[in-house]
Amino acid sequence: MAETTGLRGDCARCIGLCCVAPAFAASADFAQHKPAGRPCPHLRTDSRCGIHDELRERGYPGCVVFDCFGAGQRVSQVTYPGRDWRDDPDTAAGMFAAFTVARPLHELLWYLTEALALTPPGPLRDALNAARDATDTLAAGTPEELAAVDVDAHRGRVNPLLSAASDTARAGTGGADRRGAMLLGADLRGADLTGANLRGACLVGADLRGADLRRADVTGVDLRGADLRGADLSSTLFLHQSQLDAARGDRRTALPGTLRHPGHWTGLTLTPVRPPAARPAGPTRRRPRR
Repeated sequence: MAETTGLRGDCARCIGLCCVAPAFAASADFAQHKPAGRPCPHLRTDSRCGIHDELRERGYPGCVVFDCFGAGQRVSQVTYPGRDWRDDPDTAAGMFAAFTVARPLHELLWYLTEALALTPPGPLRDALNAARDATDTLAAGTPEELAAVDVDAHRGRVNPLLSAASDTARAGTGGADRRGAMLLGADLRGADLTGANLRGACLVGADLRGADLRRADVTGVDLRGADLRGADLSSTLFLHQSQLDAARGDRRTALPGTLRHPGHWTGLTLTPVRPPAARPAGPTRRRPRR
């Protein structure tokens, strides 16, 4: 079912669940406080964001980088087909609860799909396939079944397989083990991070200009405000679009072919050259010789 609903948010097929179900606090990521279950004041009746094109400027960068990994459309189209939280408060509570479970399950589905693409045939690939099927089955459950899912326990069973897939993909690189490293604002300009294990590291505001991150594992890495200008992420493992959306970069930042340079990055568009002003009609007056 995940193949049909997708593993990236599709707002056109959702009823604004991410704008209602989660809570967020006034911070650098959100301009105001919003409790769980209350619609964002900018959510329109058609389930679209009323300030979507101005989210960063209006103080909502956290919304820009959020991705439900397809859980929103799955809950909207499959778990509660044809129903809307606006019409029935009882349905709303169950729908929001289902979304809070489906979202981390869909995130695991995304990581498992990435791991399968990295892993050659063999026992590990078979185990990853089984884990993906089991995760998809959980995400496809009824509202009652979703409420009974222990997401943390399931994640605990899946993570060792993802780590093994990462080890296999990084074998022979000699990359450093920096799992969970606190690298807040670190100066890593030109650093050789080839094959590094950066799972869960904090790189908020880090200077990674010109750094080599090929085959580095960036699972869960916080890249908010990190400077990726000129960095090589062409073969970075488990790199997600939302991580790039939270960072800074430019046209020299090398990315995998499946990801895009965010529109707010610098140097992505050429400054248009204005044509010379048109000369007035009629004869041209010559300057007098001095």
